[in-house]
Amino acid sequence: MTDDAGFAPHGKHLIAGEWVAGEKTFRSEPAHGAAHDFGVGTPALVDRACQAAEEAFWSYGYSTREDRAAFLEAIAEEIDARGDAVTQIGTSETGLPEGRLVGERGRTVGQLRLFASHIRDGAYLDLRHDAPLPDRQPAPRPDLRMVQRPIGPVAVFGASNFPLAFSTAGGDTAAALAAGCPVVVKGHSAHPGTGEIIAEAIHAAIKRCDIHPGVFSLIQGGRRDVGTALVQHPLINAVGFTGSLAGGRALFDLCAARPNPIPFFGELGSVNPVFLFPSVLADKAESIAEAWAGSLTMGAGQFCTNPGIVVVQAGSAADRFLVAATKALKAGSAQTMLTDGIAEAFQSGKDQIASMDGVTQMVSSASEGRTAAAQLLTVKGPDFLANPALAEEVFGPLGLVVLADSADDMLAIAKNLKGQLTVTAHFDDADHDLLAKLVPIIERKAGRLVGNGFPTGVEVADAMVHGGPYPASTNFGATSVGTLSIRRFLRPVCYQDLPEDLLPLG
Repeated sequence: MTDDAGFAPHGKHLIAGEWVAGEKTFRSEPAHGAAHDFGVGTPALVDRACQAAEEAFWSYGYSTREDRAAFLEAIAEEIDARGDAVTQIGTSETGLPEGRLVGERGRTVGQLRLFASHIRDGAYLDLRHDAPLPDRQPAPRPDLRMVQRPIGPVAVFGASNFPLAFSTAGGDTAAALAAGCPVVVKGHSAHPGTGEIIAEAIHAAIKRCDIHPGVFSLIQGGRRDVGTALVQHPLINAVGFTGSLAGGRALFDLCAARPNPIPFFGELGSVNPVFLFPSVLADKAESIAEAWAGSLTMGAGQFCTNPGIVVVQAGSAADRFLVAATKALKAGSAQTMLTDGIAEAFQSGKDQIASMDGVTQMVSSASEGRTAAAQLLTVKGPDFLANPALAEEVFGPLGLVVLADSADDMLAIAKNLKGQLTVTAHFDDADHDLLAKLVPIIERKAGRLVGNGFPTGVEVADAMVHGGPYPASTNFGATSVGTLSIRRFLRPVCYQDLPEDLLPLG
């Protein structure tokens, strides 16, 4: 069957330049439109892809920066050439609106082109040279040159909530390919058709640029044994993952338990707290509430930077905030979630939070099937601190407002936070002293601090940090968005007294 945009998924895996059918198949579960059958991945396919990736590394890992930049740009061009078909299959599978898919495609090709520019510049190599000092006493110094080098084949797990920007050709894949690392992607079963068409674009770019086909493989579907086989394969040198805390932690433990442990760069969970300070809230309670409601419900709350918790000092300004937030959230309608499983988990999570001691439900909008509607709950600061489960992520449009007794209590709540991707503060000049006390606390808690805004929307740029202390991510020194993310797939190598013409210095 051919869809309206002319794309008919064939349901095969892409293994080192060949489209391979699976012995078993699974059927996609689109939000609307036709379902399609896709091959189920196996450990044998994982091994085949990893072996090909290792073979490709001997050429791709030693290719020029210009060749890799041209390859990244070719991938971007091939994705754009399939733009209408990408949007059609992506909206069908995920239920996300057309505008969201078009925007996410723009971000995806934009970060591919950004990495092309980044590696052409060459600063990421961090070249260092200590010239020899043959006459130094008591011992001479050798000639020392250091450069960042690619680590080898990398595994990437597609994300459910970003079928383009965090999946097949998303940030992890772009950074790894820019670094010189072949990639084996385990596609997400929530959007296999979207993964397939993006893999077709990468496959076309590989042929255009005459690159070893083992540089990229896509393995669809598969149960836990496929993910386990991928992260434990001896030829895989690092893993990029965006997903649930439970699933990510299990893969992280497998990476650590290998005979040769490897880094697991997992983005796992964050509630992205928002602190509203007294002076600004007294002046702008209603406008802040409306903006927060919009951020909370954007994309049915299915963003890793969704601001799920607000911390505010109890009082009349907080009451105004709650009235305005309640009105804004009630005015919204239910939205389609990415999968039936995510919708079920949201329903379960919001019911669990609502039943906890001290929690009051302000908005309980009806949800059914694969849809989710906004939920608003409140809890007093002491009850929040007494129950760590209230600070756990519920993936979806659920907001919890924590009513602190005082400004000092707001700081105590901040100190009690687990690791986050973001922490936001709203303030004006009169709140500066309190903000000065908060910043040293929250910079230990999050990778990005946001002032007078909301964290949904992650800029793909040099200075961006999308990561944070556990459980936001498994490596607090890394980012999965922005050009710094290339460092995850590089390692420094020092060349001592070797002929300069043999050194890969850029």
